[in-house]
Amino acid sequence: MWSEVEDEIIGGDLTATLAYVTPAGGVVLTPVAPIGLRDRGAGTVGFTTSLGFGRKLDRMKQNPRIALAYHAREHGFAREQYFVLVQGTASYDIDPDRKTLEEHIRPASSKFLGVPRTGPFWDRWLSAYYADRVLVNVQVERVLSWRHPSCDGQPSVSGAQPPQDPPTPQEPPRKGTTPRVDVERAAKRLQSLPHVLAGYTGADGFPMVVPVRVGEARPAGIALAGPLPSGGRRAGLLGHRYEAQLIGLETRQYTGWLQDGVYAPHTENGFRAPANKTLLLLANGFMARRGLKRARAAGRA
Repeated sequence: MWSEVEDEIIGGDLTATLAYVTPAGGVVLTPVAPIGLRDRGAGTVGFTTSLGFGRKLDRMKQNPRIALAYHAREHGFAREQYFVLVQGTASYDIDPDRKTLEEHIRPASSKFLGVPRTGPFWDRWLSAYYADRVLVNVQVERVLSWRHPSCDGQPSVSGAQPPQDPPTPQEPPRKGTTPRVDVERAAKRLQSLPHVLAGYTGADGFPMVVPVRVGEARPAGIALAGPLPSGGRRAGLLGHRYEAQLIGLETRQYTGWLQDGVYAPHTENGFRAPANKTLLLLANGFMARRGLKRARAAGRA
């Protein structure tokens, strides 16, 4: 399905960007830790998440067409500076086999994220984060790769050929397309982060993810430069940075309207995790436990 170089990147990147499609046809981008999960012979890749962070699971259940962008080499094991985009169909087991988690997922996680904390306190506090893991499996439709991380030129393709025509413009939202959050603040936050990606729905319904450069803030939105489609459409925007073992990271997520290279943000989310593993695990445990409680209330668990 894909080359040796692409396999090294898929199996070696510390983080990747997950893209999934919203019911309105937009795209949400969020970082995930793929921990090297892939089976080249079977044509699958994967990642894990917590049931406590169930929003993305709900979206993937509604529309399983997703993409994973392997775009950054820091603190991982791959070296070639390719931009690799995997598109495929996601599935998951809400109650995964514990033997698989213990014998395969935990060792893979330890390689990338360090040995997990154990003991009476940590076992209880991180139960929602570690024990309630969900393994997401992606049956690969195609792999697109560019030799340069800016995605200049045409990509090489493994698997199904992508559509020849660009995606058609979308109908604007009923509430309008103008920005709904502070554009100057959003632009400054994104400009301070080393990795900025835009995502939109491709012509065949799979998300497309491309790197972009953040320009000036305007009344209509944020100027973006990169391989973006013309016309107007719902789109996601993600800026992030991370350190070794994901100890110390910052993420800024936006959904909004993309019109000919100008992005009008409509929603904004983000967090900054401390560069301290103990504090990070305490925060992860708190968020996962809170999310798991909401998942149980919603009937997911």
